[in-house]
Amino acid sequence: MLITDMEIDIEQISRELNALEKYMDTLPEKALGLGVRVVVAAVLFFVGSKLIKLIRKITKKSLQRASAETGVIQFLDGLIKVGLYGLLILIIAGNFGFDATGVVALVGSAGVTIGLALQGSLSNLAGGVLILMLKPFKVGDFIAESAHGTEGTVKEIGIFYTRLETADGKAVVLPNGSLANNSITNASFAPIRRVDLKVGIAYDADLKKAKAVLGEVMEQDADVLHEEPTFVFVDDLADSAVVLGMRCFCENAKYWEVRWRLLEDAKLALDAAEIEIPFPQVDLHLKEQGAEE
Repeated sequence: MLITDMEIDIEQISRELNALEKYMDTLPEKALGLGVRVVVAAVLFFVGSKLIKLIRKITKKSLQRASAETGVIQFLDGLIKVGLYGLLILIIAGNFGFDATGVVALVGSAGVTIGLALQGSLSNLAGGVLILMLKPFKVGDFIAESAHGTEGTVKEIGIFYTRLETADGKAVVLPNGSLANNSITNASFAPIRRVDLKVGIAYDADLKKAKAVLGEVMEQDADVLHEEPTFVFVDDLADSAVVLGMRCFCENAKYWEVRWRLLEDAKLALDAAEIEIPFPQVDLHLKEQGAEE
C-alpha cells in the first residue's frame, strides 16, 4: 500500500514537472508575443494621436471657414477629441486580446450605473448643448451668473465646463449645467450700452448751472454716442446733497473707459465752476443752559 502511494506521488510530481517544463519552454515565445503587442500598442497610440490631432485641425479650419462661432468650434472639438480617443483605446484593447464588441456590450449593460455615477457630467454636457443651441452668450461676451455672482469674459465653452476670465485676470471654471439652469446677465448682448452716473452737489449750489456743466461734459466726450439722447436730472434729494443723474450711451466695448472718464471729467468741471461736491456730514446744535445759582 505504501509503495502504491509513493508511485502515485512520483507520477503526480512528474506530471507537474513536465507541465512546468512546457510552460518554461513557451515562456520566451509568450514574452516575445507580449512585447510585440506592447510595441504595436505604442505605435497605434502614437499614430492614432497624430491622426486625431490632424482630424481636429481639419475640422477646426472647416468650421472657421464656415464662420462658425468660437464656442461651437470649441465644443465640437472637445466632442471629437473624447470620441476618437475612446475609439483608439478600444482598438488598443483589441490588440491585447480584449473583444471590443464585448467591451461595448459590457459598457452598455452597465449604462444605468455609469449614468448615475456620471450624472453631473451628463448634466454639464446637456447644459453645454443648450448653451450652444439657445446662445445666451458666446465666447468674448462679458457675463454675470446669478448663483454665485461670478462675472467675467467668456474665454472657452467646453463640453462640460465654461471658462471665464475675471476683470483682475483670474480664470473661473463654471459647470455648463449650472449656467444653463441659472439666470445669466450678458452685458455684451447689445452693440451699445447705457452709462448711468450719479453726482452729488450741495443744496445751496446753482442747480441749473450744475446741470449745464454736466451736460457739457457728456457733449464734449468723443466716445459718447451723440445720436442717442443724453440726460441730466435730479435723481435724489439725499441728506447731504442733491444727487444729479447723468445718462448717455456708448459702444459696449468702451463702456468702462467712458464711465471712468466721465466721472473724472465731471469732478474737474464742477470744481472749475466752483460747484461744491459735499461729503456726508452731521450738524450738531448745542443748547446752552444757564447755570443755576
